[in-house]
Amino acid sequence: MSLHNQLKQRAADGKPIRVGLIGAGKFGSMYLSQIPRTPGVHLVGIADLSPSAARANLARVGWDPARTEAASLDSAMKDGDTHITEDWKSVVTHPGIDVVVECTGHPIAAVDHCLEAFAHGKHVVNVTVEADAFGGPLLARKAAEAGVVYSLAFGDQPAMICDLVDWARTCGFPVVAAGRGHKWLPHFCESTPETVWGNYGLTPEQAERGGLNPKMFNSFLDGSKPAIESTAVANATGLGVPSNGLLYPPASVEDIPYVTRPISEGGVLERKGMVEVISSLEPDGRKIPYDIRMGVWVTVEAETDYIKNCFEEYNAHTDPSGRYFTLYKRWHLIGLEVGLSVASVALRGEPTGVATGWRADVVATAKRDLKPGELLDGEGGYTVWGKLMPADTSVKLGGVPLGLAHDVKVVRPVAKGHIVTWADVAMDTTTRAYQLRMELEALGAQSA
Repeated sequence: MSLHNQLKQRAADGKPIRVGLIGAGKFGSMYLSQIPRTPGVHLVGIADLSPSAARANLARVGWDPARTEAASLDSAMKDGDTHITEDWKSVVTHPGIDVVVECTGHPIAAVDHCLEAFAHGKHVVNVTVEADAFGGPLLARKAAEAGVVYSLAFGDQPAMICDLVDWARTCGFPVVAAGRGHKWLPHFCESTPETVWGNYGLTPEQAERGGLNPKMFNSFLDGSKPAIESTAVANATGLGVPSNGLLYPPASVEDIPYVTRPISEGGVLERKGMVEVISSLEPDGRKIPYDIRMGVWVTVEAETDYIKNCFEEYNAHTDPSGRYFTLYKRWHLIGLEVGLSVASVALRGEPTGVATGWRADVVATAKRDLKPGELLDGEGGYTVWGKLMPADTSVKLGGVPLGLAHDVKVVRPVAKGHIVTWADVAMDTTTRAYQLRMELEALGAQSA
């Protein structure tokens, strides 16, 4: 039975999926806008550090204020309404909630939320992919040990790439490469929240209208988010990562099967079976027509002449050899699509993407020369950006994962362009996020 039909049946039976949301910012608001239009789902509680901001976002997306005045989670459960609170623990520990959607964008807090949810028998859809990037394999293991499902969020690009990879492999195609698009020029890695909008392609007025966070959007632009998301994809699918970071080859949709081939065959890949990100800009800054900037793609190979001929007979666009074909979705709709993950974990017990091993990492890299006494400000900030690398390389170098580079004091000089190592900073070793990472490093790369 389709997910939608199962949701309708849950609605008819009066047994909706009961959801708790942590973080009602931009992504959370997009999901909130779809809940009233989705059968069989009851948003029982929202936890946000600013309940007033959460209410403002609910009003922004069209919720009836009367539906958000429940005095407690118990009364919200009984009356079909929604309780808003600052207390995230009350949401993840309430026995009536089935699925927790972690939407804070704060990776260190997200680890706390995920682990507590697992301990109380809740499935988790983790929108905060930054946390998955430094600890996803272990979060997946701990969820499985607790008998619950941990999942990446559909609508965000990693889960959608995982879906395309699964399509390919289920159909019998070997995956040559998979990834997403991005607007990229090399100097964007130096971008800061002060310079982001001009490079990103929005006016400050558009950003303010949308309630967009400049630091968050700068993490998209400066390469941090593409590296984070590529890490999540590699760890979930088993695809390899470039040995020295993403290459961002420029290509139109039409040209993706040309560039996502091995170097030996005229492409850019070190080998078959890798993640990569396609740039929507030529090296001189010209915009590429019909780009994949906001989309996802997978390149597959025809292993026999018969399959190659089928590509030709059905006008599939391939590389000149006729062997490499790219399937793509040119757009993704972010939080508007996360309901697919909620339904999948609750109704099928299946994640929409989850780490199966530790193969990739994203390491904090200096945007400028860093001096002792300075504080790292995490992804999208003024001090560091994220570089994708194989997990075993990161461990050997002692690289600090980008998701843990928040409010961390520098104790040794770090030159611009160099990765930040554990020896360069004074870490807070008391957080569960740090401890999760140390446990993962003790298990070693390739661990599941």
